[in-house]
Amino acid sequence: MRPILALAIALATAPTHAPADTARGAAAPCVEVVTFRLVPGADPADFLNAARATEIPLRDQPGFLRRRLVQGADGQCTDWVEWRDVAAATAAAEAMMAAPAFGPFMALIDPESVVMRHDALTFAMD
Repeated sequence: MRPILALAIALATAPTHAPADTARGAAAPCVEVVTFRLVPGADPADFLNAARATEIPLRDQPGFLRRRLVQGADGQCTDWVEWRDVAAATAAAEAMMAAPAFGPFMALIDPESVVMRHDALTFAMD
């Protein structure tokens, strides 16, 4: 399965657990958490360069707040992106599927390993 198609499927089936913040009457911030592994033989430096190339189109998305990309000792990666609300997160995910900058990034991700979630941010410390 092509990586972009796999991510599109993951996006379409991702749980969206970002309820309204009833105390303020506004939508709760949403955290998009995507876990995955790189394709066999992928160079981590190439992947990091591909991730850096997605910065401008991602920052330009309405509702973008911050992003963290981490890789565990076991090779599993987690792409953590905070959005203003779940609507911004899902709209951006769809838009990024068509963004040329995401092609090289997606090509280095094993599509069978992708798990995507959109969850409400309930507590944060900076």
